[in-house]
Formats: sequence, C-alpha cells, structure tokens
Amino acid sequence: MEHLPIFLDIKAKPCLVIGGGPIALRKLENLRRAGAAITIVAPELTAEFRARVDESEIHYRARPFEDGDLEGMRLVIAATDDRAVNRHIGELANARQIPVNVADQPEDCSFIMPSIIDRSPVVVAVSTGSASPVLARMIRARLESLVPAGYGRLAELCADYRDKVKARFEQQRDRRRFWDRVLQGGVAERIFSGHLAEAHVAMEKELAAGTQSSVGEVYLVGAGPGDPDLLTFRALRLMQQADVVVYDRLVAKPIIDMVRRDAEHIYVGKQRNQHTMRQEEINRLLARLAKEGHRVLRLKGGDPFIFGRGGEEIDTLAAEGVPFQVVPGITAANGCACYGGIPLTHRDYAQSVTFVTGHLKDHSIDLNWPQLAQPNQTVVFYMGLVGLPKIVEQLITHGVSPEMPVALVQQGTTHMQKVYAGTLATIIDEVETDPPEPPTLIIVGEVVRLRDKLAWFSIERDPEQGATTPILPGD
Repeated sequence: MEHLPIFLDIKAKPCLVIGGGPIALRKLENLRRAGAAITIVAPELTAEFRARVDESEIHYRARPFEDGDLEGMRLVIAATDDRAVNRHIGELANARQIPVNVADQPEDCSFIMPSIIDRSPVVVAVSTGSASPVLARMIRARLESLVPAGYGRLAELCADYRDKVKARFEQQRDRRRFWDRVLQGGVAERIFSGHLAEAHVAMEKELAAGTQSSVGEVYLVGAGPGDPDLLTFRALRLMQQADVVVYDRLVAKPIIDMVRRDAEHIYVGKQRNQHTMRQEEINRLLARLAKEGHRVLRLKGGDPFIFGRGGEEIDTLAAEGVPFQVVPGITAANGCACYGGIPLTHRDYAQSVTFVTGHLKDHSIDLNWPQLAQPNQTVVFYMGLVGLPKIVEQLITHGVSPEMPVALVQQGTTHMQKVYAGTLATIIDEVETDPPEPPTLIIVGEVVRLRDKLAWFSIERDPEQGATTPILPGD
C-alpha cells in the first residue's frame, strides 16, 4: 500500500487553492462539500469558476501566487497551468508540513485526491495511487450502483439509534447481530425506498423484538425481458440480500445465476395448461416463507404489475400482514420492441400504445376488438402465440387492413431473439413455416414498417459467455 487512506476534518479550516481553471475547480468542489474555508489565488478565473466564487463564501485573491499565501493554511491544492510554479508550491508546503496536492504531479504531492462517492455521512474513496485516475473513475462508476443514495440516510438512522441499541443489548455480539439484521432487512429497504417514517416504526419493532427474528419481507422484483444488463440497481441489490428466491420460467437463467449463491431456489413456473404450482399456492407460499423470517425474492419476468400477477400476490401479502416492496422491471413490450428496432409510438404512425394479454384466465381471448382495431395506435399482445390465428381473424373482421404490419419477437433481448415481420395477411404462413419458440410477443401497428430503417443492429449473444455482438445490416 503506497498511500495511507485517511479522511481529514477540514470543516471551517483554512484551505488554499492556487489556479483558476477546470482542474482547480474540480478540486475546489471537494473542499467545498467538506465545509472548508477556501481561499482562491489566481490571476484569472474561468466563467464557471467565477460563478461558483460569486455564489459561495470563497475568498478570492486576483493575482499570481505569493509565498506568503501559505501562511495559516491547513491544506493546499496547486493546480495552475505552470508546472514549475506547481512544483515550487509543493516544495514550500512540504517544507512547512502542510498537506499539499499538486495536480498531475504526484512526485510533488504529500497526499493524492481520490475518486469519491459521496453519500454523506457515508463516503467511499477510490484511488490507484496516481497510476490511472481514469481507472479510478471507472471503478467509482461501478461502485455507484452498489452504494445507493439512501445509504447516507441509513447511516443517519444508525446514529439516531446508536445509544438505544447499546442500552437494549449489553453484549457486543448481540448488538452486531441486531445491526446485521437491520442493515440488510426491511428497515434499510424502507430507507432506500424513501419511506422514512415507516423505517423508524420498523426500527422500533426490531428493538422490541430483541434478538428474536422478526417477520421477514417479500421483494417482488421485475427481472425484465431476459437481458441481465436491463436489471435495475435496486433489483441487483435485493437479489444479493434474499435468502429464498421464488421464480418462474420467464426469468432467464443468467439472471437466476446473479442471485445470492447460498439462497434457496424454488421454481414455480407456469406454462399454458401446465402449472408447477397454482397462483393461489404461490401467494400462500410467499406469505408463509416471510412469516418464517425469510427475505423472499419473488423474481418475475418483465414487470410484476404488467401481466405478471403481482397484484394478486400483494393482495395476499397485505391480508396476511407481511411486509413487501415492489421493484419495477423493464416490461417485455419495451425490451422486445427496442431490441427489435420497433418504436412503440411515433408521431406519424401511432399516438398511443395498448398492452393486452393474448389469453384470459379461462384461456379465451374475448377482447374488446373494436377498440383494438382503432387506427393510429400500436397493440402489443402478451402470451398470444397460441391464439395468433384468432387475433389475426378478429382484427381483420373488425376493420383492420390485412396489409397492417405485424412483428413477432421470439425470446426478446436474449441470444435466442428472432423477429418475424409480415402483415396480418402473411404472418400465419410465416410462423407455420418456421414456428417461433415461446415466450413470443406480438406487435401490431404501422410502427413495424420502421423496423428496417431503425433497427441499425440486432443482438447476437454468446450463450456461454453472455457477450453481445452488434450485427450491422447486411452482415
């Protein structure tokens, strides 16, 4: 370890920044957020720098650096465009044992500025020891997804309850177990979702429960249409926290593989006329597992509330008094249309879009056909592959032109994606020649005509490595 990572308290302490350009401004921002009393020395400032000085309580000396400027300073930043001046400032500061950072000259620094993730009071700093600031910024960007903004509020809640927890648990072991439970459970998740009042109520319940495990929680998480890259940051975090995962056949295997490795897996997949577990049984299973104290991840393909039956599941959870939260996912219509190069709306072709299920609870497709046959709209049929002949027949019967464009997107956003494009008059023959594999989404509307123009690439995904390769038109 070439540098000792430390955090300095410079709140209200005199700090000096020499330089008036973009680099000096970036350095200034970190000092300002830390509450330093800042003095700027530079003959000129950029317009952006000047605006920041004018709006803040920053003392500005409009002249070149003088040795006496270091007097009384607790920290110095040298960021002029003259390397010799910067080196001179570094030598002076080091001689006076004042911490100094010299921009882009690590040999003249007594400390270096890391790449920072600010979730105050939680702060994460990343450094490569000046070897590669760009790499440090890349690592920081990846960590951003793992440290949501709510961690700052969570730390504040911990500070509020620190004394109460010490009074409640005499043994350090018990305090550690309590905080482990709180920081990875329902209290933390309420903080992350912005429900601060509910978080305090949950915290009081946890204190009352003591070392006894309280009721668990259910996470209804939208896994998206298949591509793991489309998961939300929040979904990824919950996937790593859950100790039981309940999933169905629409959740892609690469996504299942991203769940916490020691979690129990329960498959409840349903296909047409073949149900591993009935929906009512799934609802009761989720409630039972949570009441046993588990953190239950209910992974659902697409979005839980768009033909995902998430509403039925939370009905049961609410009735049973089980805490839950819902994490939206990219629904199949958005994902499949985007990866297929089909805009669901377009000013010239479709001013509305309708999502409709291709079969009802009793396996019929008795839909509002007059409404679905209206012009200037896009209609997306979920789970409509088996009923495709009926869909085509009814749309034409209710006035839709047989020349209306249609696209079927097989297993959209995955390496198995395939797009069948045609019209109402031709699509049946196309799928009979080369039957698509479910799940397949059906898109009906003039926007399908734009596919050849807008689908600048298709997705080819290596099923073993998960790598994606763009395929340009004509390849």
